[in-house]
Amino acid sequence: MKHLHKYIIALIVLCSAAACRKDLPEINDPANTISGNFSEVFDSYWNGMNNNYVFWDIDTVNWDNVYKQYKPLFAKLNLYDSNDVRKGYTYFKQMTAGLVDSHYDLTFKDPWLADSASINPAYQRKLASPDYHDPISIYHFYDNVPQNYLDAGAIRGYTNTDDGEQFVAVSGTINQNILYFFCSGFRLKQLYNTDTVNQVKSVLQYFFDKLQHTPNIAGVIIDVRDNSGGDLQDLNFLIGRLIDKQLDFGSTRSKQGNGRLDYSPWAPAFVTPQPAARNITGPILMLADAFSISMAEMTTMAVKSLPNGHFVGERTWGATGPLIGNIFFNGGKFGTDYINEAYTSSLMLKYRDGKVYEGVGFPPDIEVKYDAAALERGQDKQLETAIGLIR
Repeated sequence: MKHLHKYIIALIVLCSAAACRKDLPEINDPANTISGNFSEVFDSYWNGMNNNYVFWDIDTVNWDNVYKQYKPLFAKLNLYDSNDVRKGYTYFKQMTAGLVDSHYDLTFKDPWLADSASINPAYQRKLASPDYHDPISIYHFYDNVPQNYLDAGAIRGYTNTDDGEQFVAVSGTINQNILYFFCSGFRLKQLYNTDTVNQVKSVLQYFFDKLQHTPNIAGVIIDVRDNSGGDLQDLNFLIGRLIDKQLDFGSTRSKQGNGRLDYSPWAPAFVTPQPAARNITGPILMLADAFSISMAEMTTMAVKSLPNGHFVGERTWGATGPLIGNIFFNGGKFGTDYINEAYTSSLMLKYRDGKVYEGVGFPPDIEVKYDAAALERGQDKQLETAIGLIR
């Protein structure tokens, strides 16, 4: 999926990022390479993955066998022959096909590959799975949900950002006492704190006002279906308004050296209550599906950790490892003189149950599968199930 490489999230961890980075040894930077042939192209990429990739202890790909198998194949290629360049692209696709990192996205600088799609193993696996379905149309959330399920006065909007992203948000009440909020991606805090008015900011203000002033809230539904992820600071910004004490939902670890399995200790991952928080004691329902990715999955995990938190829908995408710039951690995305970017997670996230859901997705409490025929009629069975649980 071409847009996956844009979902960069700023990690809110438990120690200051600068302090963490100060004690870490310098990693070999794959970008500081000069490749005169395909053998050197392969070496710089293989070493970058060997050092930066954070999932080697759970990944089924044998990286040493990859070296033995593909090093001789790349050595036979001519870096200045377009046919060989495309053959090299095929090799890259083959040797990354099994990587568990579901953020993983590989792009190239070579002009002969300008018309080639980025290499995204998780998307290819998703397309090939027997239960694959298309994402829910954004118009369902923008039109059908307000029209068919929300009370009069619901608010919706979209904002186009300077970097070409579009964010859609919808909020309203159901039976006057169930609060509903949908967002297509996470850059909520940034959009809310802008000096200029934007439609997403207006939707957020409506939701926050309802959160503060609705006297008897029966429940809250947060809808992250078809949500592509985004900024991790939104975890505190949004979920931190629903709690009155710290919410621990898992732990993270990073690479701290050049060794393939040179990991940091696990550190707790948590959500912090915000100054304007109102502790919600009624059910908080997360709606998520197979296209809920990255930050959408972490938000679902956090809410599911609440004693009154529940998850309705489908198993999520499976890209749960947070991403952040390499200035903070010895791991994650990198480039070489040939690779534009190997977009890969900076951290591994373990849920509070001790399991890592990278590559497999986070499972719902109550599974309600995608129903194309019902959606075509404007009926949302997943949302109806969430409403029924609150009622």
